[in-house]
Amino acid sequence: MTSPADRILQQLAFVRELDRLKTVLRRTSLIDRSRRENSAEHTWHLTAMALAFAEHAPAGTDLLRVLEMLVIHDVVEIDAGDTFAFDAAANLDKAARETAAAERLFGLLPHDVGERMRARWEEFEEGASPASRFANALDRLQALILNTTPGDGGTWAMHGVSRTDVLARMAPIRDGAPALWAMVETVVDRAVAVGHVSPD
Repeated sequence: MTSPADRILQQLAFVRELDRLKTVLRRTSLIDRSRRENSAEHTWHLTAMALAFAEHAPAGTDLLRVLEMLVIHDVVEIDAGDTFAFDAAANLDKAARETAAAERLFGLLPHDVGERMRARWEEFEEGASPASRFANALDRLQALILNTTPGDGGTWAMHGVSRTDVLARMAPIRDGAPALWAMVETVVDRAVAVGHVSPD
């Protein structure tokens, strides 16, 4: 059995490793377009969004479970890096890279803690529970917000992403936060109208 002192050392090792998430740059830039956001900032933004949009979660959604998933959902990017949603080639081995990262990173923790975090990460990835569907909806919504504010199209315009592709990417919002779906369609259509998202 692991001693209390050894457990603390394992937890410290994991917490130190988490600092590396601050160095993982995502494709999406900040709203002011001054620089790209990092994965730690993305994680913080999502947890704040969960609190702000909590009233739009389907009835019975466990908000604490949502927050747990959002806090750890991108930890695997420490090893696997961020994969741009619209990069088909990079997405081919994304699952394998992230699974290997989960093994190593959650394996740094005491077994019971690591297993709990790994279970939350897997729940988010599977997107089958009400909490994971809401968490995934927020993850997609954040990309919509960053790429359509102040309205230059951000990364999506840069890569010529189409309306069909954006709506397919946003689809988890329809299931995980249906009250927000009409707003999503309006924002996407507005982005198409001004030329920041390619028409179909």
